Amino acid sequence: MKNQTFNAFFAASSVGASLLFSSLFALAALGFPAQAGEGHGHDATPKASVNAQPLAANISGEKQEAQAHGEEKHGNEALKLTQVQRNLAGIEVSELQAQHFNLASFATATLLVDRDKTASLAAQLEVKVIARHVVPGQRVEAGQPLLTLGGAAVAQAQADYINAASEWDRVKRLSNGAISDSQRLQAQVNAELKRAILESLKMTKSQIATLATSPSAIGSYALLAPFSGRVQQDIAMLGQVLAAGTALMQLTDESSLWVEAQLSPAQADTVDIGTQALVRVEDKTLQGEIIGRSHEIDSITRTEQVLLRIANTEHQLHAGQFAELYLTSGAGAKANPMGIVVPDAALTRSGDGDWQVFIEDEDGFEAVEVQVVERQRGLSLVRGLDDNAKVVVSGAFFLASELAKSGFDIHNH
Repeated sequence: MKNQTFNAFFAASSVGASLLFSSLFALAALGFPAQAGEGHGHDATPKASVNAQPLAANISGEKQEAQAHGEEKHGNEALKLTQVQRNLAGIEVSELQAQHFNLASFATATLLVDRDKTASLAAQLEVKVIARHVVPGQRVEAGQPLLTLGGAAVAQAQADYINAASEWDRVKRLSNGAISDSQRLQAQVNAELKRAILESLKMTKSQIATLATSPSAIGSYALLAPFSGRVQQDIAMLGQVLAAGTALMQLTDESSLWVEAQLSPAQADTVDIGTQALVRVEDKTLQGEIIGRSHEIDSITRTEQVLLRIANTEHQLHAGQFAELYLTSGAGAKANPMGIVVPDAALTRSGDGDWQVFIEDEDGFEAVEVQVVERQRGLSLVRGLDDNAKVVVSGAFFLASELAKSGFDIHNH
């Protein structure tokens, strides 16, 4: 009895299985796509399905395209800071060029005022200090009053000009036949002479013109700043009478400075006017242009004087500071290594442990991996940057921290 029951059950099961397989083959013949259950991989897709493979290919292509767009967007990410954030973080950027440098060879130097942008204010007549309007070290704008000067010599010079100018105006109105040419010329020359004397007092053309129409202003005038700059070497005291030619003060535009270095004859032979050199002042590194050399060896120090000009637009450097000068060499077999010199503070480690620096472009600040060729005295010679790259020389650690917190890798690693 048991055997008959088992045989009947087995026969029924065989019939059911046959019906199930027949249904599946019928569905496949109709072309319905087979769908994998949840959790199944791509390999579970039946090969017999015609539409399954194109659908999977489309999905894969869309994923790859989205991933490519994501990577492209990811690669263009950059850190952007406001000016306030830059100031708080101490971000400083320098535009650097690749040169042949030898960091082991350097010379000491001193910062000087740019003599092309410095004026010694001195009157060519005896003057008395009537009032002071500035203090030493003060930043002044062009045309701003510095001192009020006067005295007997000043009053006499102003009176002489008024008389001479009046006489010349009278002569100019006369007809050619009413006065001889020599008298006309004499009146004109006398008026110009008196004008030149007032100009030697540092009076402006506007002040002189006003004086001719307002004789009551005789006896004093305001010494005005000829250009924007900083007041230095101010020796004038109230009531003091200074002899002709005595410097009252010095006015300096600190937007650029000179660098004076004493080089050995061997070092001086490698110097060419107009070439670039590296100047380091404390923790700041700047590019300087060689503007002159003395071509004369000092009898005591046996060195030659070389002058450079550096930009100081932020007015952070001052005359009298000490500096270090690193010279470049020409190309050739014996040339020094080629690269860009940055301070050690400009270098940070990337996520994979490589050296990197931050550069600034129109998108913001981006990290660029570099190769460190040489390190000396707090400076590093690196490769991997374009010429005239705007490199962050101060505040790189802050940018690296912000980059790590933002959670993206600029190098797409």
